[in-house]
Amino acid sequence: MIRAALFALLLPLSVSAQEAVQSFAAPAATPDTEIIVRSTTDIAVLTPALNAFVALYPGISITYEQWGSNALYADSRAACEGQIPPADVVFSSGVHQMVDLVNRACASPYVSEITRALPASRTWRDELWGITLEPAVIIYNTALVPAEDAPTTRFALLDLMRRAETPYRGKIATYDVEASGLGFLFAFMDSLEATTFGGLLEGFARTNSVATCCSAEIIDGVASGEYLIAYNVLGSYVSSVPRENIGVIHPDDYTLLLSRAYMIPKTARNKDGAEVLLDFLLSDAGQNILAAGNLVQRPDSDETALSESAQRPIAIDPKLLVAMDRHRRTRFVGQWRSTFGALPAGGFLSAP
Repeated sequence: MIRAALFALLLPLSVSAQEAVQSFAAPAATPDTEIIVRSTTDIAVLTPALNAFVALYPGISITYEQWGSNALYADSRAACEGQIPPADVVFSSGVHQMVDLVNRACASPYVSEITRALPASRTWRDELWGITLEPAVIIYNTALVPAEDAPTTRFALLDLMRRAETPYRGKIATYDVEASGLGFLFAFMDSLEATTFGGLLEGFARTNSVATCCSAEIIDGVASGEYLIAYNVLGSYVSSVPRENIGVIHPDDYTLLLSRAYMIPKTARNKDGAEVLLDFLLSDAGQNILAAGNLVQRPDSDETALSESAQRPIAIDPKLLVAMDRHRRTRFVGQWRSTFGALPAGGFLSAP
Protein backbone atom coordinates (compact mmCIF):
# COMPACT_ATOMS: atom_id res chain seq x y z
CA MET A 1 0.00 0.00 0.00
CA ILE A 2 2.80 2.43 0.85
CA ARG A 3 4.57 1.62 -2.42
CA ALA A 4 1.39 2.24 -4.42
CA ALA A 5 0.76 5.51 -2.60
CA LEU A 6 4.29 6.73 -3.29
CA PHE A 7 3.91 5.94 -6.97
CA ALA A 8 0.53 7.70 -7.12
CA LEU A 9 2.12 10.84 -5.71
CA LEU A 10 4.38 10.95 -8.77
CA LEU A 11 1.55 11.01 -11.28
CA PRO A 12 0.73 14.75 -11.07
CA LEU A 13 4.43 15.42 -11.58
CA SER A 14 4.46 13.32 -14.72
CA VAL A 15 1.49 15.13 -16.22
CA SER A 16 2.86 18.58 -15.42
CA ALA A 17 6.29 17.62 -16.77
CA GLN A 18 5.15 17.24 -20.37
CA GLU A 19 7.40 19.81 -22.02
CA ALA A 20 6.07 20.35 -25.54
CA VAL A 21 3.69 18.93 -28.17
CA GLN A 22 3.83 19.08 -31.97
CA SER A 23 1.76 17.50 -34.73
CA PHE A 24 3.21 16.04 -37.93
CA ALA A 25 1.27 15.31 -41.13
CA ALA A 26 2.06 15.38 -44.82
CA PRO A 27 1.04 18.63 -46.60
CA ALA A 28 -2.50 18.44 -48.02
CA ALA A 29 -2.89 14.90 -46.65
CA THR A 30 -6.02 13.64 -44.89
CA PRO A 31 -4.61 11.07 -42.45
CA ASP A 32 -6.97 8.43 -41.08
CA THR A 33 -4.52 7.12 -38.48
CA GLU A 34 -2.84 8.94 -35.59
CA ILE A 35 0.21 7.77 -33.67
CA ILE A 36 0.82 9.26 -30.23
CA VAL A 37 4.55 9.31 -29.50
CA ARG A 38 5.84 10.19 -26.02
CA SER A 39 9.58 10.74 -26.09
CA THR A 40 12.50 12.35 -24.28
CA THR A 41 14.09 13.44 -27.58
CA ASP A 42 13.89 17.17 -28.34
CA ILE A 43 11.28 17.80 -31.00
CA ALA A 44 13.68 19.83 -33.16
CA VAL A 45 16.21 17.00 -33.24
CA LEU A 46 13.71 14.37 -34.41
CA THR A 47 11.66 16.62 -36.74
CA PRO A 48 13.49 15.67 -40.00
CA ALA A 49 12.83 11.96 -39.42
CA LEU A 50 9.18 12.52 -38.50
CA ASN A 51 8.60 14.77 -41.53
CA ALA A 52 10.13 12.14 -43.78
CA PHE A 53 7.93 9.45 -42.24
CA VAL A 54 4.61 11.27 -42.73
CA ALA A 55 5.65 12.17 -46.29
CA LEU A 56 6.21 8.47 -46.98
CA TYR A 57 3.01 7.44 -45.16
CA PRO A 58 0.52 10.29 -45.74
CA GLY A 59 -2.30 8.28 -44.19
CA ILE A 60 -0.60 8.52 -40.80
CA SER A 61 -0.22 11.60 -38.59
CA ILE A 62 1.92 11.87 -35.48
CA THR A 63 1.22 13.70 -32.24
CA TYR A 64 4.65 14.04 -30.66
CA GLU A 65 4.89 14.77 -26.93
CA GLN A 66 8.26 15.70 -25.44
CA TRP A 67 8.86 14.62 -21.83
CA GLY A 68 11.58 14.45 -19.22
CA SER A 69 12.79 10.88 -18.72
CA ASN A 70 11.66 10.47 -15.11
CA ALA A 71 8.23 11.89 -15.88
CA LEU A 72 7.87 9.69 -18.96
CA TYR A 73 8.72 6.62 -16.89
CA ALA A 74 6.07 7.48 -14.29
CA ASP A 75 3.52 8.24 -17.03
CA SER A 76 4.26 4.95 -18.81
CA ARG A 77 3.84 2.94 -15.64
CA ALA A 78 0.54 4.64 -14.94
CA ALA A 79 -0.66 3.90 -18.48
CA CYS A 80 0.49 0.28 -18.15
CA GLU A 81 -1.67 -0.04 -15.04
CA GLY A 82 -4.68 1.49 -16.82
CA GLN A 83 -4.71 4.70 -14.79
CA ILE A 84 -4.27 7.10 -17.74
CA PRO A 85 -4.58 6.92 -21.56
CA PRO A 86 -1.57 5.23 -23.18
CA ALA A 87 0.80 6.36 -25.91
CA ASP A 88 1.31 4.27 -29.04
CA VAL A 89 5.10 4.69 -28.78
CA VAL A 90 7.39 5.38 -25.82
CA PHE A 91 10.88 6.43 -26.89
CA SER A 92 13.37 7.28 -24.15
CA SER A 93 17.02 7.91 -23.36
CA GLY A 94 16.34 6.47 -19.87
CA VAL A 95 17.08 2.98 -21.19
CA HIS A 96 17.23 1.40 -17.72
CA GLN A 97 13.70 2.68 -17.10
CA MET A 98 12.54 1.19 -20.41
CA VAL A 99 14.01 -2.22 -19.53
CA ASP A 100 12.12 -2.00 -16.25
CA LEU A 101 8.85 -1.27 -18.10
CA VAL A 102 9.36 -4.31 -20.33
CA ASN A 103 10.16 -6.40 -17.26
CA ARG A 104 6.83 -5.25 -15.76
CA ALA A 105 5.00 -6.64 -18.83
CA CYS A 106 4.15 -3.16 -20.13
CA ALA A 107 5.30 -3.78 -23.73
CA SER A 108 3.89 -5.36 -26.88
CA PRO A 109 6.12 -7.68 -28.94
CA TYR A 110 6.90 -7.18 -32.62
CA VAL A 111 9.25 -8.87 -35.10
CA SER A 112 10.23 -7.87 -38.63
CA GLU A 113 13.20 -8.41 -40.91
CA ILE A 114 14.53 -5.02 -39.81
CA THR A 115 14.23 -5.70 -36.09
CA ARG A 116 15.85 -9.12 -36.55
CA ALA A 117 18.88 -7.41 -38.10
CA LEU A 118 19.65 -5.40 -34.96
CA PRO A 119 22.67 -6.50 -32.92
CA ALA A 120 21.79 -8.31 -29.70
CA SER A 121 22.94 -5.33 -27.64
CA ARG A 122 20.20 -3.16 -29.18
CA THR A 123 17.12 -5.33 -28.69
CA TRP A 124 15.51 -7.31 -25.89
CA ARG A 125 12.67 -9.85 -25.97
CA ASP A 126 11.34 -8.41 -29.26
CA GLU A 127 9.78 -5.70 -27.08
CA LEU A 128 12.48 -3.06 -26.87
CA TRP A 129 14.71 -1.71 -29.64
CA GLY A 130 17.68 0.66 -29.67
CA ILE A 131 17.12 3.23 -32.41
CA THR A 132 20.08 5.61 -32.03
CA LEU A 133 23.78 5.48 -31.18
CA GLU A 134 25.00 8.53 -29.25
CA PRO A 135 28.17 9.14 -27.21
CA ALA A 136 28.51 10.59 -23.74
CA VAL A 137 31.18 13.27 -24.15
CA ILE A 138 33.18 15.90 -22.28
CA ILE A 139 32.71 19.43 -23.58
CA TYR A 140 34.68 22.59 -22.80
CA ASN A 141 34.78 26.28 -23.66
CA THR A 142 37.62 26.56 -26.18
CA ALA A 143 38.01 30.32 -25.59
CA LEU A 144 38.46 29.97 -21.83
CA VAL A 145 40.08 26.55 -21.33
CA PRO A 146 43.70 26.29 -22.52
CA ALA A 147 44.22 23.51 -25.06
CA GLU A 148 46.61 21.73 -22.71
CA ASP A 149 43.87 21.61 -20.05
CA ALA A 150 41.23 19.99 -22.29
CA PRO A 151 40.74 16.62 -20.56
CA THR A 152 40.91 13.73 -23.03
CA THR A 153 40.46 11.12 -20.29
CA ARG A 154 38.83 10.93 -16.87
CA PHE A 155 42.29 10.80 -15.33
CA ALA A 156 43.09 14.15 -16.96
CA LEU A 157 39.85 15.60 -15.60
CA LEU A 158 40.79 14.36 -12.14
CA ASP A 159 44.17 16.09 -12.44
CA LEU A 160 42.45 19.39 -13.26
CA MET A 161 40.22 19.12 -10.22
CA ARG A 162 43.11 18.21 -7.90
CA ARG A 163 45.12 21.37 -8.58
CA ALA A 164 45.71 23.37 -5.42
CA GLU A 165 44.61 26.61 -7.05
CA THR A 166 42.28 25.25 -9.70
CA PRO A 167 40.53 27.82 -11.93
CA TYR A 168 37.70 25.33 -12.38
CA ARG A 169 36.08 25.74 -8.98
CA GLY A 170 32.33 26.11 -9.53
CA LYS A 171 32.91 25.82 -13.29
CA ILE A 172 32.39 22.10 -13.95
CA ALA A 173 28.91 20.75 -14.67
CA THR A 174 27.23 17.38 -15.15
CA TYR A 175 23.72 15.92 -15.07
CA ASP A 176 21.89 15.62 -11.76
CA VAL A 177 21.13 11.93 -11.26
CA GLU A 178 17.96 12.75 -9.33
CA ALA A 179 16.51 15.11 -11.92
CA SER A 180 17.66 13.28 -15.06
CA GLY A 181 17.07 9.61 -15.85
CA LEU A 182 19.77 9.86 -18.52
CA GLY A 183 22.17 11.42 -16.02
CA PHE A 184 21.49 8.60 -13.57
CA LEU A 185 22.13 6.00 -16.27
CA PHE A 186 25.46 7.54 -17.34
CA ALA A 187 26.67 7.96 -13.77
CA PHE A 188 25.56 4.45 -12.80
CA MET A 189 27.34 2.94 -15.80
CA ASP A 190 30.45 4.92 -14.84
CA SER A 191 30.27 3.42 -11.36
CA LEU A 192 30.33 -0.09 -12.88
CA GLU A 193 32.86 0.70 -15.61
CA ALA A 194 35.49 2.94 -14.11
CA THR A 195 37.94 2.81 -11.22
CA THR A 196 37.89 6.59 -11.47
CA PHE A 197 34.26 7.02 -10.35
CA GLY A 198 34.99 7.54 -6.66
CA GLY A 199 37.74 9.99 -7.56
CA LEU A 200 35.40 11.90 -9.86
CA LEU A 201 32.85 12.33 -7.08
CA GLU A 202 35.61 13.50 -4.76
CA GLY A 203 36.83 15.95 -7.41
CA PHE A 204 33.31 17.27 -8.07
CA ALA A 205 32.90 17.93 -4.35
CA ARG A 206 36.32 19.58 -4.02
CA THR A 207 35.66 21.97 -6.91
CA ASN A 208 32.05 22.79 -6.01
CA SER A 209 30.89 21.37 -9.32
CA VAL A 210 27.31 21.86 -10.45
CA ALA A 211 24.74 19.12 -11.10
CA THR A 212 21.76 20.16 -13.19
CA CYS A 213 18.91 18.55 -15.06
CA CYS A 214 19.19 19.25 -18.71
CA SER A 215 21.42 19.00 -21.76
CA ALA A 216 20.44 22.41 -23.13
CA GLU A 217 21.17 24.14 -19.82
CA ILE A 218 24.59 22.52 -19.55
CA ILE A 219 25.57 23.19 -23.17
CA ASP A 220 24.39 26.81 -23.04
CA GLY A 221 26.27 27.24 -19.78
CA VAL A 222 29.54 26.07 -21.33
CA ALA A 223 29.02 28.27 -24.39
CA SER A 224 28.41 31.35 -22.21
CA GLY A 225 31.34 30.66 -19.88
CA GLU A 226 29.11 30.03 -16.86
CA TYR A 227 30.74 26.59 -16.89
CA LEU A 228 34.14 25.83 -18.40
CA ILE A 229 33.85 22.04 -18.63
CA ALA A 230 30.91 19.63 -18.61
CA TYR A 231 31.12 15.89 -18.07
CA ASN A 232 29.00 13.06 -19.56
CA VAL A 233 26.95 15.28 -21.86
CA LEU A 234 24.92 13.59 -24.59
CA GLY A 235 26.98 14.28 -27.70
CA SER A 236 24.07 14.37 -30.15
CA TYR A 237 22.65 17.47 -28.48
CA VAL A 238 26.03 19.20 -28.59
CA SER A 239 26.36 18.47 -32.30
CA SER A 240 22.78 19.41 -33.19
CA VAL A 241 23.46 23.13 -32.62
CA PRO A 242 27.21 23.62 -33.21
CA ARG A 243 28.88 26.47 -31.37
CA GLU A 244 32.26 27.84 -32.36
CA ASN A 245 33.54 27.99 -28.79
CA ILE A 246 32.60 24.47 -27.66
CA GLY A 247 35.10 21.65 -27.97
CA VAL A 248 33.90 18.05 -27.86
CA ILE A 249 35.97 15.18 -26.45
CA HIS A 250 35.23 11.46 -26.75
CA PRO A 251 37.23 10.23 -23.73
CA ASP A 252 40.12 8.00 -24.73
CA ASP A 253 39.84 5.75 -21.66
CA TYR A 254 36.28 4.82 -22.68
CA THR A 255 33.22 6.49 -24.20
CA LEU A 256 29.71 5.34 -23.31
CA LEU A 257 27.40 4.89 -26.30
CA LEU A 258 23.66 5.17 -25.76
CA SER A 259 20.89 3.68 -27.91
CA ARG A 260 17.56 5.35 -27.14
CA ALA A 261 14.97 2.66 -26.55
CA TYR A 262 11.67 2.34 -28.45
CA MET A 263 8.71 0.48 -26.93
CA ILE A 264 5.17 -0.20 -28.13
CA PRO A 265 3.03 -0.27 -24.97
CA LYS A 266 0.79 -3.29 -24.51
CA THR A 267 -2.14 -0.88 -24.06
CA ALA A 268 -1.33 1.12 -27.24
CA ARG A 269 -4.39 1.86 -29.36
CA ASN A 270 -2.53 1.96 -32.69
CA LYS A 271 0.11 -0.77 -32.58
CA ASP A 272 0.13 -1.17 -36.36
CA GLY A 273 1.15 2.46 -36.86
CA ALA A 274 3.77 2.18 -34.12
CA GLU A 275 5.27 -0.85 -35.88
CA VAL A 276 5.45 1.00 -39.20
CA LEU A 277 7.25 3.91 -37.52
CA LEU A 278 9.68 1.52 -35.81
CA ASP A 279 10.62 -0.15 -39.10
CA PHE A 280 11.07 3.24 -40.76
CA LEU A 281 13.40 4.54 -38.04
CA LEU A 282 15.48 1.36 -38.24
CA SER A 283 15.56 1.32 -42.05
CA ASP A 284 18.56 2.59 -44.01
CA ALA A 285 16.59 5.73 -44.90
CA GLY A 286 15.60 6.38 -41.30
CA GLN A 287 19.07 5.72 -39.93
CA ASN A 288 20.63 8.04 -42.52
CA ILE A 289 18.25 10.83 -41.49
CA LEU A 290 19.03 10.23 -37.81
CA ALA A 291 22.75 10.18 -38.59
CA ALA A 292 22.44 13.54 -40.35
CA GLY A 293 20.91 14.86 -37.13
CA ASN A 294 23.73 13.31 -35.05
CA LEU A 295 21.44 10.76 -33.42
CA VAL A 296 23.37 7.91 -35.04
CA GLN A 297 27.08 8.44 -34.71
CA ARG A 298 29.57 6.04 -36.22
CA PRO A 299 32.04 5.25 -33.41
CA ASP A 300 34.76 4.45 -35.94
CA SER A 301 34.32 7.67 -37.92
CA ASP A 302 37.07 10.24 -38.40
CA GLU A 303 35.18 12.58 -36.07
CA THR A 304 35.27 10.27 -33.07
CA ALA A 305 38.38 8.21 -33.92
CA LEU A 306 37.50 5.84 -31.07
CA SER A 307 39.43 2.64 -30.76
CA GLU A 308 37.30 -0.46 -30.44
CA SER A 309 38.51 -0.94 -26.87
CA ALA A 310 37.31 2.57 -25.95
CA GLN A 311 33.75 1.98 -27.18
CA ARG A 312 31.32 1.07 -24.40
CA PRO A 313 27.81 0.56 -25.81
CA ILE A 314 25.15 0.47 -23.09
CA ALA A 315 23.47 -2.84 -23.90
CA ILE A 316 19.68 -3.04 -23.73
CA ASP A 317 19.40 -6.10 -21.53
CA PRO A 318 18.32 -7.27 -18.05
CA LYS A 319 21.58 -6.14 -16.46
CA LEU A 320 20.16 -2.61 -16.52
CA LEU A 321 17.55 -3.74 -13.98
CA VAL A 322 20.33 -3.47 -11.40
CA ALA A 323 20.11 0.30 -11.86
CA MET A 324 16.41 0.15 -10.93
CA ASP A 325 16.90 -1.86 -7.75
CA ARG A 326 15.47 0.27 -4.95
CA HIS A 327 18.16 -0.41 -2.36
CA ARG A 328 21.06 -0.03 -4.77
CA ARG A 329 19.55 3.16 -6.16
CA THR A 330 19.07 4.58 -2.66
CA ARG A 331 22.74 3.95 -1.84
CA PHE A 332 23.86 5.44 -5.13
CA VAL A 333 21.73 8.58 -4.77
CA GLY A 334 22.93 8.97 -1.19
CA GLN A 335 26.53 8.90 -2.42
CA TRP A 336 25.62 11.49 -5.06
CA ARG A 337 23.88 13.76 -2.55
CA SER A 338 26.91 13.71 -0.32
CA THR A 339 28.82 15.20 -3.26
CA PHE A 340 26.32 17.69 -4.68
CA GLY A 341 23.77 18.17 -1.90
CA ALA A 342 20.02 17.59 -2.09
CA LEU A 343 18.06 18.32 -5.25
CA PRO A 344 16.56 21.83 -5.35
CA ALA A 345 12.83 22.29 -4.84
CA GLY A 346 10.83 21.11 -7.81
CA GLY A 347 13.01 18.11 -8.63
CA PHE A 348 11.90 14.51 -8.18
CA LEU A 349 13.11 10.97 -8.25
CA SER A 350 12.07 8.27 -10.66
CA ALA A 351 9.08 6.23 -9.58
CA PRO A 352 9.91 3.33 -7.28
